[in-house]
Amino acid sequence: MDGHTDRVGSVAFSPDGGRIVSGSDDQTVRIWDAEAGKAVGKPVQGHTNFVFSVAFSPDSRRVVSGSADETVCIWDAKTGKLVGEPFRGHTDYVRAVAFSPDGMRIVSGSYDRTIRIWDAETGKPVGEPFRGHTDWVLSVAFSPDGRRIVSGSDDETVRIWDVETGKELGVPLQGHRDGVRSVTFSPDGRRIVSGSDDHTIRIWDTETGKQVGKPFRGHTDWVRSVAFSPNGTHVVSGSDDVTVRIWDTETGKLVGEPFRGHKDWVLCVAFSPDGKRIISGSRDETIRIWDAEAVEIVARL
Repeated sequence: MDGHTDRVGSVAFSPDGGRIVSGSDDQTVRIWDAEAGKAVGKPVQGHTNFVFSVAFSPDSRRVVSGSADETVCIWDAKTGKLVGEPFRGHTDYVRAVAFSPDGMRIVSGSYDRTIRIWDAETGKPVGEPFRGHTDWVLSVAFSPDGRRIVSGSDDETVRIWDVETGKELGVPLQGHRDGVRSVTFSPDGRRIVSGSDDHTIRIWDTETGKQVGKPFRGHTDWVRSVAFSPNGTHVVSGSDDVTVRIWDTETGKLVGEPFRGHKDWVLCVAFSPDGKRIISGSRDETIRIWDAEAVEIVARL
């Protein structure tokens, strides 16, 4: 089966490590066998515009996607069938989506500057939209305990929210000098990592809101995507400088050499559940899997 026919903007491993999901500007979602590097079934079709973000449910049975068609959709990971109706409510592109740790909720962030929580079973909104960002919301993620949400925005801030009340916790985390493209919690929930158009990666203390250490510097263009390793000791990043990089969380130092192979911007990265592999998606329309220790491509989708 041929691969995506436009840039790959989002990739994720299934929690069991056996599958990979990808979303593309070609308006499709695709499922891949993580070992064989082969497509599983046909492309998942239904969105009518770019697919910006995809994620597996904690049980690996469903996939959520967010699209420029302003909807959030849930799909059966085995059949590729739409589960229920698209979630509607955002009034602009849905840039980011994620499942809660228990799989009961979905969070979405949009160019309409709001964050919304949805019931994963009914598709109904839970509470009112979270408001506070003054520009596009580019990234969202649940904390490991499911009680908080972190968001990154083109307003150059990172914000933390209480899931139940929708209230912002503390003050915005400020330090980046350009849009914040990607944010996520560490596995223990004590840190947040953010990647920005200012070419830097920053670590934040979730309790104090203070930056931990100095910015990670090395990328020479926008940092599109960041993720913690499963044990929280490393961060992976993907950039418009066409490289994937691994960093030591404590020292902020680059680990090994940059991973080179993509021929255009690296738009998304993620660690496998066991931390041994890294997946990346690019504007070059390819998905690549890398050996996180040997720093080499071990498969190409």
